[in-house]
Amino acid sequence: MPHTFRRICVYCGSSNHVDPVYFEAARTVGHLLADRGIGLVYGGGHVGLMGTIADAVLERGGEVIGVIPRKLQDLELAHTGCTELYVVDGMQPRKLIMSQLADGFITLPGGYGTLEELFETITGAQLNDHHKPVGLLTVGDYWDPLLAWLDGAVAARFVRPMHRDLLIADSSPEALLERMAAHTVPGLDGWIADP
Repeated sequence: MPHTFRRICVYCGSSNHVDPVYFEAARTVGHLLADRGIGLVYGGGHVGLMGTIADAVLERGGEVIGVIPRKLQDLELAHTGCTELYVVDGMQPRKLIMSQLADGFITLPGGYGTLEELFETITGAQLNDHHKPVGLLTVGDYWDPLLAWLDGAVAARFVRPMHRDLLIADSSPEALLERMAAHTVPGLDGWIADP
């Protein structure tokens, strides 16, 4: 059964000092979400790709829900233009609220925090904690080492092929959304067995 998306959570970096191609990808995704009537759930910041995607959604009249830890809000990193802004007491509540508000997840380029969020979300799908599609927007060759590592983990039998397929990667935001809408998250059957 195809997924319908009321809101999508986007994980992405907060650095202002990255190649413009990454900012352009964030703008493109933000415009696409707004144009399709899909709200954005994200980390609530006004800097880096986070601020760029929020601004892009808002430019097109879309909904933006930010979830930011109080510590980051106190550093004046919160986006003041969000449709709604949740201020929480740490990273764990932040991730929980973001996950609860979203019908799917897209990861753009980012650093440690972005990867941590991505893998926690994939692990949740693997354990049947949620049945929401998880997408990765490939921008240039940024994610190539990660995708190669995942394929190596399958070859080494640390990851089952069915769980490798939990991560939907595509270079086209439109194609990524379509593939996510059609994606079925596998059940827990056989999860404990060796890959």
